[in-house]
Amino acid sequence: MIDEVLIKVENLSKSFGSIKALDGVDAEIRKGDVAVIIGPSGSGKSTFLRCLNLLELPTGGKIFFEGTDITDPRVDINKHRQKMGMVFQQFNLFPHMTVLDNMILSPVKVLKQSREQAVRKAVELLERVGLADRMNAYPSQLSGGQKQRIAIVRALCMEPDVMLFDEPTSALDPEMVGEVLDVMRQLAGSGMTMVVVTHEMGFAREVGTRIIFMDEGKIVEENSPSELFSNPSSDRLKAFLAKVL
Repeated sequence: MIDEVLIKVENLSKSFGSIKALDGVDAEIRKGDVAVIIGPSGSGKSTFLRCLNLLELPTGGKIFFEGTDITDPRVDINKHRQKMGMVFQQFNLFPHMTVLDNMILSPVKVLKQSREQAVRKAVELLERVGLADRMNAYPSQLSGGQKQRIAIVRALCMEPDVMLFDEPTSALDPEMVGEVLDVMRQLAGSGMTMVVVTHEMGFAREVGTRIIFMDEGKIVEENSPSELFSNPSSDRLKAFLAKVL
């Protein structure tokens, strides 16, 4: 069902000492959404994203993933994390392992796939992003753009229900940004549910199904890309767009 809510966030708050990073956030991510989170630095975007799979533990509020309240301490969060792929600014590849070994590690260890099955899936994904010829290379032999494309397909090896992207292009040289965004476009086109924190407004406008604008730990505005970019209703969003567009 296309309208199925995958992630439901209720009154989410997160404090770091006296700093309120998130302040009563409510949100829903539906199956097939490409929800793009934009906003100034320090607005709570990455904290919000990292709370979705409890990499950051919320101070208050609830997060339901596929109907389960994952903030309940009795819940096995690792079981649910298997269904949430995460791609960070830094690529987090194991430097002593080849590309292929990086990719099959979790499917074999966590999903208990046979090595043969995991390799087949990994090679298929590497072909999709044009990197099958690099499967026996080590991370140190790859460009930043190649590493990030590997990080994306490594997450896809776990067959997640949703992919979370935390500023996936911000650590890349400008000429490598395009190749990573192309892989994300492909992924969105295949129907993958995605939550993306990014400063790439062109990508947000073109690929996002919904744009969420955050400031000071709150969601200030949320709309379709065409509405949000061409017809912002809050002064805060107008001021932000005037600077970034």
